[in-house]
Amino acid sequence: MSQTLRVRVACIEQLAAGIKRFTLEASDGAVLPAFDSGSHIVVHMDGGRISNAYSLTSQLDDTRRYQISVRLEEASRGGSSFLHERVAEGDELEISPPGNLFGLTKAAGKHLLIAGGIGITPFMTHIQALKRWQADFELHYCFRSRKSAAYLDSLPLSLSDTQLSLYESDYGGRLDLAALLAEQPPHTHVYVCGPAMLNDAVIAAAREAGWSDERIHYEQFRNEVDVSGGAFEVTLAKSGLTLQVAADESLLRAIEKAGVKVDCMCREGICGSCETVIIDGEADHRDSYLSDAEKAAQRTMMLCVSRARGGRLALDL
Repeated sequence: MSQTLRVRVACIEQLAAGIKRFTLEASDGAVLPAFDSGSHIVVHMDGGRISNAYSLTSQLDDTRRYQISVRLEEASRGGSSFLHERVAEGDELEISPPGNLFGLTKAAGKHLLIAGGIGITPFMTHIQALKRWQADFELHYCFRSRKSAAYLDSLPLSLSDTQLSLYESDYGGRLDLAALLAEQPPHTHVYVCGPAMLNDAVIAAAREAGWSDERIHYEQFRNEVDVSGGAFEVTLAKSGLTLQVAADESLLRAIEKAGVKVDCMCREGICGSCETVIIDGEADHRDSYLSDAEKAAQRTMMLCVSRARGGRLALDL
């Protein structure tokens, strides 16, 4: 595991149905690393057996504490249920320093923000940055019901009617993506974070409208990937280690347990930071980062979600 920080859970608040906000402070009382808008931390739980990334939602200039907002997932793979059901105020956690896969393009003439459900979280810091820059921006926030949506009390207080639009699907609220994109000036960049269905719809609509990929930014806050499978053996050529990866264990976790440090920001096959060269064997690719052609080439793999196709792998690690 890469360098981590020890933090204490200073406060837990219920923001909405199924959503809790956790305020974290350094266990030793020191200041925490600074971060920019759109950043996240990885929380390592249950002795390192669970590691999930969560967007920071706290004030950008407050290094005394971090805040994350976590939705209890119905089909939780362990992270959200652990935080909701097993963590109390005063408990300590290990976190990775802030990383950022969803930064703003400062040169954009206008910023169009589209959030779905708990995908609102990275925009809580983006809004702070955009207001400081006095930038032109709009936030379009889609959610199922008001009772299960976070920040509906604070967003209308900090944003004007022209900056904030809300869409409650239980009451017929629908975002017309084609119309929204059509009315934007040519220098606009769009940012979307939410379920895969929303992300895919925004990306497809923007491309259909002629937007270049450089103007389309997205973060998928949860990637449904089953990392389990048949047990296999992996040889780490540079480290001189041969490891056994259990059927219910991720390749990344087995490597970390052996004391080999690996950079991995998302741990869900999205960011590409743990891409590693394959020396021998074939990978069972389960990531959302490599193209189909790259997967077929079998030159690299993502350690966090992919496995071996067959009984063994050799990696340049």
